[in-house]
Amino acid sequence: RGGMGGGPGMAGQPPIKFNQQARNAGGPPPPQGGPGGMQQPPSAQGPPASNEQLTPAALASASPEQQKNMIGERLYPLIHTTQPELAGKITGMLLEMDNSELLHLLESPEALGAKISEALQVLDAHQAQNK
Repeated sequence: RGGMGGGPGMAGQPPIKFNQQARNAGGPPPPQGGPGGMQQPPSAQGPPASNEQLTPAALASASPEQQKNMIGERLYPLIHTTQPELAGKITGMLLEMDNSELLHLLESPEALGAKISEALQVLDAHQAQNK
């Protein structure tokens, strides 16, 4: 008969008035998707960062840890083209170098290739030593 239980009795009540002082009153609706929405900013930031030029100003305004991260994000894809399985390991090894040397590697494919070969020799020697 009354489906929801309060059907006809609710008609006499005043309408709900929303408080305009509420945090999200009148603002855009919050993004939907919970964890999916939280993952969007890093992935949206990733590709443009790779395409942008790594400027001295951008590096100067970053902390040393952020500088290594910015350089590493550009080195990894370059290393991955020749050494997909070891790209992470080699990138980590190269990031131990000074930033000025790393910037040179980003600009010089020949120098990067030489450093990748050097890193592979170190890894081979380390594996041989552990056998």
